[in-house]
Amino acid sequence: MSELDRISINAEQCGGAPCIRGLRIRVTDILDLLAAGATHEEILEDYPFLEAKDILAALEYAAKQTDHSILHVA
Repeated sequence: MSELDRISINAEQCGGAPCIRGLRIRVTDILDLLAAGATHEEILEDYPFLEAKDILAALEYAAKQTDHSILHVA
């Protein structure tokens, strides 16, 4: 099941960057934490307003952003 409905984009918030549920935490903030080695549990402990599905939504959003055709011109 898709969690993308948890991602919000508002030009008046965080410079229009994708955020979680209208909160001022960007998808990239969650991805940076994961890339730095933080576990889901650590993130949820440090940001108690987040839910486990928010982390999954950030990952799903990132995966969708990288899933595009690449054209090679010879």
